Amino acid sequence: MDRPLKIGLISPYDYAVHGGVNDHINSLASQFSRWGHDVRVIAPCSTPDPEVEGFIPMGRPVPVPSGGSIARISLSVWLRPRIKALLQREAFDVIHLHEPFAGAVPVNVLSVATSVPSITVGTFHSFRGTRLYRVGIRQFAMRYFRRLHGRIAVSEPARNFISRHFPADYEIIPNGIQVDDFADAKPFPHLNDGKTNILFVGRLEKRKGLRYLLGAYSKLKWDWPDLRLLVAGRGKPDDESYRIIAERNLQDVVFLGDVSAQNKARYYKSADIYCSPATGRESFGIVLLEAMAAGTAVVASDIEGYSSVLNHGSDGLLVRPKDEAQLSAALDLLLTQPEYRNRLAAAARKKVERFRWEEVAGEVMDHYGSLLERPAAVSL
Repeated sequence: MDRPLKIGLISPYDYAVHGGVNDHINSLASQFSRWGHDVRVIAPCSTPDPEVEGFIPMGRPVPVPSGGSIARISLSVWLRPRIKALLQREAFDVIHLHEPFAGAVPVNVLSVATSVPSITVGTFHSFRGTRLYRVGIRQFAMRYFRRLHGRIAVSEPARNFISRHFPADYEIIPNGIQVDDFADAKPFPHLNDGKTNILFVGRLEKRKGLRYLLGAYSKLKWDWPDLRLLVAGRGKPDDESYRIIAERNLQDVVFLGDVSAQNKARYYKSADIYCSPATGRESFGIVLLEAMAAGTAVVASDIEGYSSVLNHGSDGLLVRPKDEAQLSAALDLLLTQPEYRNRLAAAARKKVERFRWEEVAGEVMDHYGSLLERPAAVSL
């Protein structure tokens, strides 16, 4: 852009809680600010001060089941006057809504967007989305959907999903990562003790597939007694995971709990193999990119969100979801052939450069510029 913009980034999710969409928005905001743009983030928040520069709290979040997880969003029907006054006061050049129909905040923003001359952009992150898409939201939301001047999907699976409900042209702009944070991280010295480390990172929900990794690990442990499994993530294992650990008397499984961003990067750097056995509903493989940036070889489920990031046999290995035998075989291959493991990791490290936030934010800014130069007609 040849001039600084005032940009409003809208999240439907509790901004006090880390998550893929909020992390995406944070990184966009930071990059835009470094380029001299004036950025505000508007979202519900469960804490009085999330310590984010330019943050404007809007509404109180409540937990709502969503896609096999729990989303903390605002459902308040009283936000509309406050949001209208806010948009008129801030006079944004660009209003960028993430998951535009995931909660009351973005929906209310769209409902009053015609009262200001801003360009509106929507980014769709989800694959298979929330149940709202399956209970008639299309009829309710189409009028608001048409108020979006620009539409972005973070991956081909995300675009395919949202297009079934809202047919339109979408630009695919992927998630990004702070590559250097992972590439330059220092491994934990206590994990460099002669054991081979397999790492799992993710919320401990059924759809993340930890039980299948535990099953595969139990088979490998017989032949690889110095193997260790590190599990980083919020929550508690499901009953099946507990059963596998107890019945098979698994040793060297270390539950790390929720870890900071800095320590997460260090765990990736300490791992020999990163494994994500998710069973589905992943629109994009951000955890795969983090491991790739750290130079760690990756084994992951062959699901749409992951296969759009990883090429099997070229920069990682993909296996059938829920298949313990195939998962065990892939991990065993990388344990048995460290040179092959290193080649995959090196290829992945080169590939991940395309996902630097500088590159991704540049694509988003170019999208803004194209819309500001020739704004699309909006049907109300």
